Amino acid sequence: MTRTTTLLAATTAVALALGLAACSSGDATAAGNGDGTVAVVTSTNVYGDIASRVGGDRVSVTSIVDDPAADPHSFEPSAHTQLLLSKAALVVENGGGYDDFVDTMLDAVSTDPVVVNAVDVSGKTAAAGEELNEHVWYDFSSMAKVADVIADELGTIDPDHAATYTANAASFGADIDTLVAGSDAIKAAHGGEGVAITEPVPLYLLENAGLVDKTPEAFSEAIEEETDVPPTVLRETLALFTDHAVKALVYNEQTTGSQTELVLAAAKKSGTPVVPVTETMPEGTDYVSWMTANLDAVSSALAS
Repeated sequence: MTRTTTLLAATTAVALALGLAACSSGDATAAGNGDGTVAVVTSTNVYGDIASRVGGDRVSVTSIVDDPAADPHSFEPSAHTQLLLSKAALVVENGGGYDDFVDTMLDAVSTDPVVVNAVDVSGKTAAAGEELNEHVWYDFSSMAKVADVIADELGTIDPDHAATYTANAASFGADIDTLVAGSDAIKAAHGGEGVAITEPVPLYLLENAGLVDKTPEAFSEAIEEETDVPPTVLRETLALFTDHAVKALVYNEQTTGSQTELVLAAAKKSGTPVVPVTETMPEGTDYVSWMTANLDAVSSALAS
């Protein structure tokens, strides 16, 4: 569970201010909107895109965190956020501690929307003595599972169009197969090669492509927890580049600071290719095109 304390405090304050009565509008068991579409609310635009792909024109999707320049960890929910959730028939969240504000706000509404938790659907669990990597949207097979569950839940809410939802999820799954093939191609060409990261955001993509994260765990953990990296750990991380021990730096450009900037500078100085990644979809992309671009960028970096 990372960087959630501020979010939970802000969320609790909003919930107390609104009270349950303010959230009683909307029927979470109905198709939701006056136009007959199903009201879907997602924690980020990643899940908003997947829900839109599955639901098509039968759903009305609102993503709470949809600014491609925003750090989702720093998001502060508002009364408007809670109002959206109170009117949803279906909510899609990441889970795993990433977007706890969703659960906190749902606890304060009187409606009872269906909730799809992507981490739960993925089946991912933490290894003994380790924290869960909650960034499951970088794991392609997990997103195919999420799409299938969304289709199932939409089919229950709106049974007249269940077959459409199932077909749309299958079409999305075919695109996921293409992404998996791209990942497998990287693994065939570069499996076992070392890379560095600033945060564990892209780790599922990198690991599935057969790449080895050489970054000291204490470095990426400190960056994600927004604490200072111990000097010895920082030196060890910087040495990855001066010693040419990694083929690329995969860098979360949505959360930067002085220590990540030092790592970025060291990579550039050593001639190590840098692959920027984000936690939410860049403007003008969808999930498949975004992840295709990420795979292409990693492949190009490794081949340089």
